Amino acid sequence: MDRRLFVSDLARYAALCAVVPNVWRVTSRPRFADNPFTLGVASGDPTPTGGVLWTRLAPRPFEPDGGMDGLRTTIDWELADDEGFAKIVKTGRATAAPELSFSVHIEVDGLQPDRWYFYRFMAGGVTSPIGRFRTTPAEGRVSPLAFAFMSCQHWEQGYFTALDHVAREEIDVAVHLGDYFYEYAGNSKAVRMHHGLEIRTLDDYRRRYAQYKSDPALQAAHVRCPWLVTWDDHEVDNNYAGLMGENGMESTEQMRARRAAAYQAWWEHQPVRVPRVSSWSDLTITRTITWGALARFWMLDTRQYRDDQACGDGTQAPCAEWRDPQRGMLGTTQERWLVDGLGASRARWQVLANQVMMAPYDAAPGDEVRTSMDQWSGYPVARDRLLGQIATRAPNRTVVLTGDIHTNWVNELRSDFSRPDRPVIGAEFVSTSLSSGGDGAEVSPQRLATMQGDNPHLRWFQNRRGYVRCRVDEQAWTAEYRSVPYVTRPGAPVSTVSAWRVEHGRAGIARTD
Repeated sequence: MDRRLFVSDLARYAALCAVVPNVWRVTSRPRFADNPFTLGVASGDPTPTGGVLWTRLAPRPFEPDGGMDGLRTTIDWELADDEGFAKIVKTGRATAAPELSFSVHIEVDGLQPDRWYFYRFMAGGVTSPIGRFRTTPAEGRVSPLAFAFMSCQHWEQGYFTALDHVAREEIDVAVHLGDYFYEYAGNSKAVRMHHGLEIRTLDDYRRRYAQYKSDPALQAAHVRCPWLVTWDDHEVDNNYAGLMGENGMESTEQMRARRAAAYQAWWEHQPVRVPRVSSWSDLTITRTITWGALARFWMLDTRQYRDDQACGDGTQAPCAEWRDPQRGMLGTTQERWLVDGLGASRARWQVLANQVMMAPYDAAPGDEVRTSMDQWSGYPVARDRLLGQIATRAPNRTVVLTGDIHTNWVNELRSDFSRPDRPVIGAEFVSTSLSSGGDGAEVSPQRLATMQGDNPHLRWFQNRRGYVRCRVDEQAWTAEYRSVPYVTRPGAPVSTVSAWRVEHGRAGIARTD
């Protein structure tokens, strides 16, 4: 480089630093306007020797940069054997930067398998809440598992009271199946109101996450144990499919930009590992989490790779497009990854963490058929192809966990739903929403009997809010449906309204309550 150009460049860089002093500087002594840990802490994706610890600095979460004013700062973290941090086993330092919304994802390793730890963060003289984290059992070891799974928390339609109860459960992990927030504009008549209009930009998505993360019940549930998270549609746009938006008028370029913003913000606010992608719009979240030799969780993505919904979406009578064998839900790569993995896995139980209901549901009485085009029932060839593979590779040791539908369901899965005489090869437990849909309503025995008449694989249905608590060992899987009677006001109690048992290697689901 020419000497005069070099000197000129140095002068320009010096001038830039003088005008914008925080461009490159990283401080370890920041001064915050308020508590920087307003969004809490979380952990996730545990392994036998580690996992991910998460937080985001946001002293004023609804201001630009969360009130950080572009200031790059260090965050110290500690992990201890005890809640009092008398025996600290790991420490470290990370940098929170504006490019990732001042979030940090600490990938801890070198821990002991199958045990609990405690963690916290420190920045600017402020200490975060203390979170509980645990590692999974060592490979080959069979250790019982207790977990809860849930989905669909709509800020405007109710309080996250169910998560207050999750935070008091004796569970090893929590599984969230998507619709962590809703993208809609604020409604002044709602139970509590969203900030702003419908979200589309990266800053919009960050602010919406900040609003939801500020909820005390959600923070308490994250503190309780590590989470396994995936996404559904509302993390981007209602009922989107690949690069097709809900309103149908957005271009592919617009949807790709919106998806990139949404996916980046999702990663910034969840305790998941650092992605390795060339574009945020193509972020891959499919992964497995193994609980020793007892269970393997398959975290699925039924939004990014699916074909557009058939027959105009919604609940419709089947059309010619619906029967197209080329249409899929998972995409070729993800489907092959799942099928091959199910065949190779020696885990006692195979667990599909899935967004939309896999069992079909015919909403029309008699010979008429009307079914949801957004669920697996809208992709019948792909569904039965996958169920056929489960029947071959992991029959009656596969359990599907589902969210999305805002109601509770218990479904027996058959190897081929186009032929009702085919055998039962798996179980599907569908959790209702945490708050979406409001309080819900009671379901009469007559209505349930009518539903079962056209859907004999349906064992149970309920329309209240809550979550499902599961206990798993070598011989059996127990699912307890935990419900709250209302969410439109705080303080609802929780109760177990239904309990079900699946025995390893045996077809069918038995009610136990």
